[in-house]
Amino acid sequence: MARTTDEFVLTTVLLFLAVTVVRWLRDPDSALYVADLRMALVVIGAISGAILTGLILSPPGRRSGGHVNPAVTVGLWLMNAFPGRRVLPYVFAQLAGSAVGTGLACLVWGRAVTLPSVSHAAIRPAPTWQPASVFLAEVGGMLALTLVLAFFVAFPRFTRGLPHVVGLSVGLVIATFGPLSGGSVNPARQLGPAVFSGRTTDLAIYLVAPVLGATLGAGVHQLLVRRRRTHTLEPAVAGTSPDAGPASARSSAPTSGSRTGSAS
Repeated sequence: MARTTDEFVLTTVLLFLAVTVVRWLRDPDSALYVADLRMALVVIGAISGAILTGLILSPPGRRSGGHVNPAVTVGLWLMNAFPGRRVLPYVFAQLAGSAVGTGLACLVWGRAVTLPSVSHAAIRPAPTWQPASVFLAEVGGMLALTLVLAFFVAFPRFTRGLPHVVGLSVGLVIATFGPLSGGSVNPARQLGPAVFSGRTTDLAIYLVAPVLGATLGAGVHQLLVRRRRTHTLEPAVAGTSPDAGPASARSSAPTSGSRTGSAS
């Protein structure tokens, strides 16, 4: 329960800061206003990456794993790096945090977050992008991020660098895909802003596509793990005596259900 609460708090903070950053950079009356949308998204990406890294490194982030993204939670579970019993509580906490964080930003900043250029920081694709293209971009972006996580699941000795790499990766996704598909790759990042702003036309894409991308990324990870185990076992099997039988060769293989690590 404590770790679920941590996820709620972290996602609430993430969304409050996300709306705040967009409010300051996209409000024409702000001293920090950036008129060019592409340049604004580069700055937003850099700040968002730094915020995410800080949240993961914070005490609540260290306790819960700092997922703040339902797709990350699902992906880690499918990679046997997170217990299944915590998936739904984490996802509900993240989505609730999205709504609460956005609501708090509305209370603090008032009318400024309702401006068309801010629009509660809701993600929106470029006018020339069709829904199918947005869906594929969101799937691909989250698939790539999941493979980044998969590296740390497979090689836990490098875990110390995970917060910085994840923050950098998310920042690059925002800066690269932001002007095109919106660059969300996080259902929690979009839910609260979309509901408060009323921009729910493409909401289903931003909720479903990242989870699908995480599922595909986890599938690639599992295939690579199986191939690695097969290559590891081949010399032992080849050197087994005829009297040993297939059972003794199987006994040396690691069980497919063994956990490779924990994100919390």
